[in-house]
Amino acid sequence: MTLVRTPSATAPARPSARTRTRRRVHRRPRVLIAVTGLFFALLYVPIAVVALFSFNSQKSLTVFDGFSLRWYRAFAHDDVLIASLGTSLRISLVAMAGSLLLGVALALGLVRCRTRLGSLAGLVMLVPLITPEIVTGVASMLLFKGLGVPLSTGTVMLAEITFSISYVTVILRSRVAALNPEVEEAAMDLGATRRQAVRLVTLPALLPAVLASAVLIFALVFDDFVLAYFTTGVDPQPLSVRIYSAIRFGVQPTINAVGTLMLAGSIALIALALFIPRLFGRRGGLDLLSGK
Repeated sequence: MTLVRTPSATAPARPSARTRTRRRVHRRPRVLIAVTGLFFALLYVPIAVVALFSFNSQKSLTVFDGFSLRWYRAFAHDDVLIASLGTSLRISLVAMAGSLLLGVALALGLVRCRTRLGSLAGLVMLVPLITPEIVTGVASMLLFKGLGVPLSTGTVMLAEITFSISYVTVILRSRVAALNPEVEEAAMDLGATRRQAVRLVTLPALLPAVLASAVLIFALVFDDFVLAYFTTGVDPQPLSVRIYSAIRFGVQPTINAVGTLMLAGSIALIALALFIPRLFGRRGGLDLLSGK
């Protein structure tokens, strides 16, 4: 008589080789998590220290002696820094308006132009995005000096507009390509001219991406230092250049307060740029960079 051994009902089943392999694949890589944590610590801890010492009640930059708004009040009464803040705001607004106007037109032209010239223009448009900003800054300075144009707030505005056009075009280009051209054709069939169809049909469809681009460009230009440093004049200087000039003689606690305010403003603007598409019923503000 042959006995057949049956598995016990209480004995746990051993996982198969495929199951064990799958578990190893989905196991969290502790080394990568540690490296990622170290990266973010090196990136954000200095910023957090600056923000913390901006509330220091004493002038010390090494010993925190309690919370106070002393240095924020000092910034509010510093006429030089306030004038530089106003200059940065004007530069950002002008650069935002100019880059939007030219970027929207360039995005429409690149999508509608199907020739080799249009493809070449699309490649040229990407050059400022991959060119080091210091190269762009030096080139802009040499151009203005070669043309005999004195460096001033106006030259900073021109340089920032030129540099920001590519960002606007990249954001809007794929959005324009996703539009149905039959909508414009229907508008023209109803009596609208080509210009009226673009103004009344195409531009309203692009409004979420345009507004998000505007906020993003404002934040980028307001914080920009390299391009502003090479194209600004003696006075008035943008806030970023003024801060650099001040820290060469030693870091003052007021600079910590200014930097913290600039950081908070930039975060708010970027968050607004990512949130704007949701206001218009679009999915995910993170699709901003893809123009969706």
